[in-house]
Amino acid sequence: MSVPTPFLFPSIQSTVLPDPSSFFSPNISSPLPTNSFFQNLVLNGGGQPEYFHPYLINSTKTSLSVAYPLLLFTASVVYQTYVPELTISATSQESATKNHVISSFSDLGVTLDLPSSNLRFFLVRGSPYITASVTKPTTLSINTSSAIESLSASSHRNTKYILKLKSKQTWIIYSSSPISLTNEGTEIRSNSYSGIIRFASLRNPHYESTLDKFSSSYPVSGDAEIKKPFHLRYKWQKKGNGGLLMLAHPLHVKLLPRLFSHVIVLRDFKYPSVDGDLVGVVGDSWELETKPVPVTWRSVKSVKKESYQEIVKALVKDVNELNSSNVTSTSSYFYGKLVARAARLALIADEVNNHEVIPKISIFLKETIQPWLDGSFKGNAFLYEKRWGGLVTRQGSVDKGADFGFGVYNDHHYHLGYFLYGIAVLAKIDTAWAKKYKSQTYALVTDFLNTDQRLKQSPRLRNFDLYMLHSWASGLTEFGDGRNQESTSEAVNAYYAAALVGLAYGDKRLISTASTLTALEIRAAQTWWHVKSKNKVYAEEFAKGNKIVGVLWSIKRDSGLWWAAAERKECRLSIQVLPLSPITESLFSDPSYVKELVEWTLPSVESKQNVEGWKGFIYALQGIYDKGKSLEKIRTLKGVDDGNSFTNLLWWIHSR
Repeated sequence: MSVPTPFLFPSIQSTVLPDPSSFFSPNISSPLPTNSFFQNLVLNGGGQPEYFHPYLINSTKTSLSVAYPLLLFTASVVYQTYVPELTISATSQESATKNHVISSFSDLGVTLDLPSSNLRFFLVRGSPYITASVTKPTTLSINTSSAIESLSASSHRNTKYILKLKSKQTWIIYSSSPISLTNEGTEIRSNSYSGIIRFASLRNPHYESTLDKFSSSYPVSGDAEIKKPFHLRYKWQKKGNGGLLMLAHPLHVKLLPRLFSHVIVLRDFKYPSVDGDLVGVVGDSWELETKPVPVTWRSVKSVKKESYQEIVKALVKDVNELNSSNVTSTSSYFYGKLVARAARLALIADEVNNHEVIPKISIFLKETIQPWLDGSFKGNAFLYEKRWGGLVTRQGSVDKGADFGFGVYNDHHYHLGYFLYGIAVLAKIDTAWAKKYKSQTYALVTDFLNTDQRLKQSPRLRNFDLYMLHSWASGLTEFGDGRNQESTSEAVNAYYAAALVGLAYGDKRLISTASTLTALEIRAAQTWWHVKSKNKVYAEEFAKGNKIVGVLWSIKRDSGLWWAAAERKECRLSIQVLPLSPITESLFSDPSYVKELVEWTLPSVESKQNVEGWKGFIYALQGIYDKGKSLEKIRTLKGVDDGNSFTNLLWWIHSR
């Protein structure tokens, strides 16, 4: 990615953002993560749990609690419950005036210190062990949530103990040197000890030998690198001896190359989770490869010339209605949708050889985009906030709810993705304009898609989770169920739009990075949001009634939306489709699933009034397997979504 000139947007002091200083070590400076896998640990009191696969972790000033969550489900929700099984602390503590402290973090892990207890936890995602370093001789206290059935040393050197609870949970405790553990009631105490201590939930008696074998090697951090298109490399920093045992979720397993892989997959070593079975993998690094997706301006299958006439007729009408003075929205989200809608018209015009309308579209794009880039838009503005490090809107800097929470780092990839789509198209049309506004454009890209360690104004990949391989949208808001994301299609659009910016500017690095994230976001959506019974990711009771997930949380799958009930199937589907563009072909690439999905949704949409906008997206998907019937229905629509157009719907159907 090219390095832009110094940041261009004016600075502002937000009145609605939390203060992060009490949870981060002084050695860690802005920019700080705002959608991270450990976000709950640094918000408000830091008291909500976070999910580290396979464990839920919670921390106070003096202790860390661990739970292997119980997986529950109904016809409308799948969720994991947090009941702490072990709480680890020191028996004698310094004055607990300080919060727990994040002393370092990486793509795949975080180091959490309890300053009052001489305890440092290496919380690395996917580790079947909880690993703590006792930095000074300390008497440890391990409290259990249920009565202890037995605690027995399982090694002559007292470096392994088996803990059985009356709740039927079994844990193995490993230590790097001999430790003496005794119990009374629900508390286990150690002698004065320093060194490494590890805790592993024994899900199956047959797993004990595997956990023993790899107990001496532990990860302290993990990095993820995109070195070439559609390829991701995990590399863990580890200590100790022997091979490194980690856990892979179902998408990891799909992306691990079957041939020439430097890892061993233990397919019979499984930890059930809300994401599907987590499978054991042995190796200090993983190579993940995903199928390429075509990042193109035009439809992949192209439009036949005999269809041009109908599209051009709608195109001329839609273009004639473009008037920047009629844009009244000040919302960064809805405004961005209007920009991207117009940009689609320009690309469709190019595809159907109706170039005479492009100058008018170009004028509209300039008149709507430029005011946000040069600060002349009176209704709102992009501004730079230094405390966490990133863009906020003027409205969002004083109101948490404004712009759907953009000011507290919610939905950044959604909003900016729409703007960047419009910018990419305008830059393609007008190279002089592209050159003039390149710095502002790259500032928008960098806000959520920064992989360059030299760029300090924004954190690394603000929204994208390099372990889960999809984005989170929820920003600096604390939730008991962790991070969440609703619209996968808008997340895909964000990285797709960034790749188009790369195409417009001839930036090979940006094209590679953004295309890879686009492909991974698509694979994640198809794995966890697109519910297919044959995949067996979710329990049958949930899968048979839900063809698509509404909101996906760190530890929950919800059939409802933020803004609509689960029964509104047309809303649930449409929010996973919009905006309709060439990349939608890759997102919905399984015709048999699409047919099931549309047939599941149609009774809902056709029984309701005033849902014309949603109908358009559902009929568009119908066109994947029944072009004729879909076209008939689209021709009868009385309206479309504000980010869509009749031209776009006709282009889609005629390119099937």
